[in-house]
Amino acid sequence: MISSLRDFFRGLSKAGWYLLCSIIAVLFLYPIVVTFLQSLKTSRDAASIPPSFFPQEWSLENYTAMLNSTTSLSVGRSMLISLVIALGTMIFTTILALFGGYGLSRLRFPGSNVVFFLILITFMIPFQAVATPLYLVLAKVGLTNSIVGVILVLGTFQLPFGLFIMRNSLSSIPREMEEAAMIDGCGILVTMRRVILPMAIPGLLTTALFGFFVGWNDFFAPLILLNKQELYPLTVVLSLLQTGQEGTINWGLLQSGVFVTIFPCVILFIFLQRYYVSGLVTGALK
Repeated sequence: MISSLRDFFRGLSKAGWYLLCSIIAVLFLYPIVVTFLQSLKTSRDAASIPPSFFPQEWSLENYTAMLNSTTSLSVGRSMLISLVIALGTMIFTTILALFGGYGLSRLRFPGSNVVFFLILITFMIPFQAVATPLYLVLAKVGLTNSIVGVILVLGTFQLPFGLFIMRNSLSSIPREMEEAAMIDGCGILVTMRRVILPMAIPGLLTTALFGFFVGWNDFFAPLILLNKQELYPLTVVLSLLQTGQEGTINWGLLQSGVFVTIFPCVILFIFLQRYYVSGLVTGALK
């Protein structure tokens, strides 16, 4: 009898857990579904009051309008620029976070914890607070209106989080494995390539994914640092294309742009979520 009750409550708790996870999943998926359905509405249908959940007339005119945008605000070119910025930010952040995290986790020195704490403090500095002096510095070195300048800025602001992830990820790897490789004659770089990197893949992919997401989704930094429309990434171009006649907002075009923007991020997360979650859990536990 007691065993039956225990099994009953265990099954009930499991069912409650699945129900809670299903509710949370629906809450996260609902905005994406609404965005996709809104992007399939005509301009008149999207501006109708009261709004409808499903399109009254299914149409691809919003996606066609994006593809037929003006030359200076080409969506295709802006997607390529966004991809370059995202990949550049990802590579810049991952490489520096790898070597910086290795130094903070392995090469202990007096005040290393203080240095790491000071790096983490930079999390609290918003980009808007240093936008003006940062723009002046980049103007002095000729990196305004430059994709490289945007990559350096975004990578620098993403670097503290990457160092946090990589330091904790590398600290979870036993030192004995690294010492054994060095006893066998491997140098530091060979040891990192053959021993450290294969075991630090979750942390590396987590850092890389966050760098890619920041580079792909950021709006404020490209808007401030780039003055030429032909250099605008997708986020800035969509903000300019959403305006309809007489200054009204073209909601259908805006929703289609939002869906196009989130699609690569969702695909990357689906394929790499196992490493992504593992890297975050490792950082949290450490």
